[in-house]
Amino acid sequence: MEYNGPLHEMVSTTPTRYWNDSCSVAELQYAIERGATGATSNPVIVLNVLNKEKHLWRERIQEAVARNPLWDETRLSWQIYQELAVHGSRLLLPVHEREGRKYGRLSIQTDPALYRNGPALLAQAEHFHSLAPNMQVKLPANTAGIGVVEEAIYRGVNLNVTVSFTVPQVIAAAQAIERGLKRREAEGKDLSTMSPVVTMMVGRNDDWMKLLAQRDGLDVPADYLEWCGVACFKKAYELYQQRGYRARLLSAAYRNFYHWTEFVGGEVMLTIPWEWQVKFNESDVKPVPRMHEPVKPEIVETLCESIPDFRRAYDEDGLTLAEFDTFGPTVRTLRSFIAAWHDFVAVIRDFMLPNPDVKA
Repeated sequence: MEYNGPLHEMVSTTPTRYWNDSCSVAELQYAIERGATGATSNPVIVLNVLNKEKHLWRERIQEAVARNPLWDETRLSWQIYQELAVHGSRLLLPVHEREGRKYGRLSIQTDPALYRNGPALLAQAEHFHSLAPNMQVKLPANTAGIGVVEEAIYRGVNLNVTVSFTVPQVIAAAQAIERGLKRREAEGKDLSTMSPVVTMMVGRNDDWMKLLAQRDGLDVPADYLEWCGVACFKKAYELYQQRGYRARLLSAAYRNFYHWTEFVGGEVMLTIPWEWQVKFNESDVKPVPRMHEPVKPEIVETLCESIPDFRRAYDEDGLTLAEFDTFGPTVRTLRSFIAAWHDFVAVIRDFMLPNPDVKA
């Protein structure tokens, strides 16, 4: 059966690609049928997938518990976490082969609790890279993560640099990726299947600016606050194009239609949650190229003048590398990822040590 719709039309008529923002079997199948060429995961996503599709994993988790009596709940949780990601990657293998082994990848998040430990992040990135031929490994765009991006790329790890919300972060990530690619080139190492991406979590940028506007009583028109992430993403895209960075930008954390329509036509990736895919596909919105249309100057000027953190996010030099670690959205996102990981472990714990107060 051939599926049509706005997203399929977008990938068929423009250079813009889209990913499924989940490794859920049902959601990923829906997306692939409509032209998706990748998928992503993180602790929040994997927790949601396990809760939604526990019926698909119940026997496998029970088997893992029975076969590994000496494993603690953390080790078992990492095993299942990896298996969920690998299973998603298998669904994408036909896409991976069709795309010359460059795309059709599943992004898997490194341990968010390692946010200060660069060597540990690098070691885990290499391990995750080895799990399947079409893995794309996520490293955070903070001091520790950016610090190992170059080496990971040099070692051939396809990266998705994430936990990123600002122009300074995605520029720092692109520069580190370029250094790694150039080192590989200098030694004659293969680049043909390298497809690094750098994520900007545009919706989490919006979330933070809205929180500040409310918390600090800032006089900013509500509709302007819907453009924060879009403005930063478009600014970053312009710089990427001017400088010829080989990494591609990826937008994430969807909150409104602008996070789709404003990026159509760019040589970018859009990682879209299934719920938003359905909204887009059932709408009558045409995927008209808008990536090169700037956000209205009065919106950008008002945001820069009214919200200091927006200016820091929008200006290329607005944040130093050290400040990436303490920037509001970075802290909030890492905390949410770590909390979701603990919740994931709690789900696995219920298989290992069932709660006697709950009826089976």
